[in-house]
Amino acid sequence: QVQLVESGGGLVQAGDSLRLSCAASGLTFSEYAMGWFRQAPGKEREFVAGIIRRSGGSQLYADSAKGRFTISRDNAKSAVYLQINTLKPEDTAVYYCAADTSFHKIVEVHVPAYWGQGTQVTVSS
Repeated sequence: QVQLVESGGGLVQAGDSLRLSCAASGLTFSEYAMGWFRQAPGKEREFVAGIIRRSGGSQLYADSAKGRFTISRDNAKSAVYLQINTLKPEDTAVYYCAADTSFHKIVEVHVPAYWGQGTQVTVSS
């Protein structure tokens, strides 16, 4: 079955950087668009960033993620990454990896076929 396993979260200070990783298995990774979502305490889960399948040559970011977040993929490793720079307390959330053959379902409709279990990022001020 499809498994998405996130890692790289933790407790960091404001201004630090983090790179989240998501290891995928059980799917032909290069044929899937990938995305990152996050859910802050007391809030709904929100889209953060998405990357197209195969080349990954096109990415799309939520307005809140533009400038500090970078999504990338390594098809040889079946992995997708989220680089977050200059972390802020408001970035505190559980970050989820997602996969779907449709880029649209990730970045527009926000209903990907597969989800990871999430990794906690906590940013202290």
